[in-house]
Amino acid sequence: MLRPTPDPVRPGQTSVWDHPRPPALEPVGERVRVEFGGRVIAESDEALQILETSHPPTVYIPPADVELASLVQSAKQSGCEWKGYAVYYDIEVGEERSVDAAWSYPSPREQYAALKDHVAFYPGRVGACFIGDERVTPQPGGFYGGWITSRVAGPFKGIPGSMGW
Repeated sequence: MLRPTPDPVRPGQTSVWDHPRPPALEPVGERVRVEFGGRVIAESDEALQILETSHPPTVYIPPADVELASLVQSAKQSGCEWKGYAVYYDIEVGEERSVDAAWSYPSPREQYAALKDHVAFYPGRVGACFIGDERVTPQPGGFYGGWITSRVAGPFKGIPGSMGW
């Protein structure tokens, strides 16, 4: 695996190249919010995040803090070597629909049991995602769902040429 040269880390930032493998699971520690279709569909002070080498944090919101009526399970599924098997959801609000825009782990592996039924959202497939007052930027590419903020330095997996990272 060719490891890229990490971006410089500014004060108040951490590098995704210091994130562990296997990934760490920890509280976000700030309010997170997801907007779609002109309204808030998820908001929580209890969100969890996965920190994995080369990835910005992926945020998982407790089901009690998600407008579950906006989620429609799709046929898509995927597997993660660490967390287990994920199911995906389309988001529907009024006439707006975003396909496979969220996912969860109904039966995560033991080390990630706290993620059970928490919902993760792709920032690029919803209206907006926020950590605190900062609007996040989607992780590059269409596969990963990381939330990029000013607090994290890359480069991030998902950019062209990052397949082997």
